[in-house]
Amino acid sequence: MLTLLALAGPGAGTAPVPTGTIEGRVTDVVTGQPLNDAEVSVVGTELSALTNTAGRYSLSGIPAGEHTVKVVIIGYATQEKQVTVTAGWTTAVDFALRVSALGLDEIAATGAAGEVQRRKDDWGWMRNVTCCFFSGRGGRFNTESYAHIVENDFRLVSTSPLSTFSIDVDRASYANVRRFIQDGVRPPVDAVRIEEMINYFPYDWGDVAGEHPFAVTTEVWEAPWKRQHRLVRIGLHAQSIDIDDLPPSNLVFLLDVSGSMSPANKLPLLKSAFALLVDQLRPRDRVAIVVYAGAAGLVLPSTPGDQQDRILGALKQLEAGGSTAGGEGLKLAYETAREYFIDGGNNRVILATDGDFNVGPSSDGEMVRLIEKERESGVFLTVLGFGTGNIKDSKMEQIADHGNGNFHYVDGLLEARKVLVEEMGGTLLTLARDVKLQIEFNPARVAGYRLIGYENRLLADEDFNDDTKDAGELGAGHTVTALYEVVPAGVAAPREGDVDALRYQPRADDPPIGEFDGEMLYLKIRYKDPDGAKSKLLERVVADRPGSPSVDFRFAAAVAGFGMLLRDSNHAGDLTLDDVVGLAERGRGDDPRGYRGEFIRLVEAVRDLGLLEVETDGGMK
Repeated sequence: MLTLLALAGPGAGTAPVPTGTIEGRVTDVVTGQPLNDAEVSVVGTELSALTNTAGRYSLSGIPAGEHTVKVVIIGYATQEKQVTVTAGWTTAVDFALRVSALGLDEIAATGAAGEVQRRKDDWGWMRNVTCCFFSGRGGRFNTESYAHIVENDFRLVSTSPLSTFSIDVDRASYANVRRFIQDGVRPPVDAVRIEEMINYFPYDWGDVAGEHPFAVTTEVWEAPWKRQHRLVRIGLHAQSIDIDDLPPSNLVFLLDVSGSMSPANKLPLLKSAFALLVDQLRPRDRVAIVVYAGAAGLVLPSTPGDQQDRILGALKQLEAGGSTAGGEGLKLAYETAREYFIDGGNNRVILATDGDFNVGPSSDGEMVRLIEKERESGVFLTVLGFGTGNIKDSKMEQIADHGNGNFHYVDGLLEARKVLVEEMGGTLLTLARDVKLQIEFNPARVAGYRLIGYENRLLADEDFNDDTKDAGELGAGHTVTALYEVVPAGVAAPREGDVDALRYQPRADDPPIGEFDGEMLYLKIRYKDPDGAKSKLLERVVADRPGSPSVDFRFAAAVAGFGMLLRDSNHAGDLTLDDVVGLAERGRGDDPRGYRGEFIRLVEAVRDLGLLEVETDGGMK
């Protein structure tokens, strides 16, 4: 059994170690432009920093002596420099990076003849790969699991005029897909959830005004992969709230410290990630830390947010070991959150794990029932996934969905900063609960349609008006995009299966009803206030008038197209990776954080490495 750690401080009388500082700037070697959010670290230590918009960084508290400083940013070759740090002095170290499809020196895989390793420019080994998943940085088999997704097919308006689904603000899939591509590996098909990839990116929706806590935007365009089809964009944008204006938070960090969390991209990264969040806390916020491995325990009672040294000290001393009693940890975390519940505040458990629950309540059904029971207390749940090799994606997504929360995958310090600092309001504060959409298509204008993504968020049509049915939550500043591919009336709707025409229902070639002439669809949205029990209704008509797409619409379409190619979708038409790059370039717009530029580099990496020619089960096409 895991012996829970004692929070002992450093021994008295320890002589201070003389330290110095390293500062500098990171730029593109060709353009000279500063690189924002590059991770600069001192190899062999936990010291790291991110560059700002000017490309500048600063690392302090570095022990005097010789060190290796490394810079990593997606789409550029990793660079290292030897630096001599002098006590009490600041050493200037600048970096100029070259664009590279991947920043890896080598990758590894397990082939039919055993474990082999090749450099990134030798892809012949892919022809011998037989395993389903492998680690790009170690050649070990893994036990990652993903829920099976059956892609939405076209529906005929004559038989299914309504489409109903819950929103999804999870973004885990994009970060996870990025991790596979950075490792030089094609992501498993079921790891690609297109709606999460689209919703990973911020979009410019304008201001929120009126009685509802979010705005609704719609656009109609031609589908880039099939020009005779329409593409409809439905966007929700919740109002943003400044961190200083957020209500007080009662947070419980529920941290997995089991043996599977020992790698550097798990518990060590987790500790650095949560330190970023701790830096954002205010005196009126509170934090407790619960850990679990072979047993669960409270290592830090609920502590005011201005006692950051105490909170960081508790984080720093966490160590991994033992099996994974996730169920017991959840129970203790919820008990702690209820004990310090803040009326009108943000009461939330933040679970950080690789999802490998193997002691106590661990089946999906047991965990979901536990979460559903606890959510009635008004305590929300955020799930952060870490690491590679045994990610239980399906389990973590289910837990978050049933806990009135959200799910993110953290593949590095940059993603941790995005989730826990830049998007802190949306991650921690819910503005609308149980948000559902229902679309009614006009048969005089639409022959068929399909919802792109959201396969695991589909609802029965009658669930829309049923306030007892759970749905997704919308946080402060969150944006949600849904795309429909629409077949205009008079165009044959492609379907894998078909049914006979109905005798008594209106036909697609019937003349339009005068009252609704020109309408493509009727959009209805239901949601509840965070503490409400009765839903509110918002309605809007969308006209059948394709127009010039916004920059955001172009980019969202590019992400959807990329997801379809990764999933080997039958609906991708003749779309190519070059088409995706061109579409994304035209939709890049103002990209202050570089997220869209990073996406373009990922697509180019997939193209240049020929990853679409590799079957996701490890074989070649």
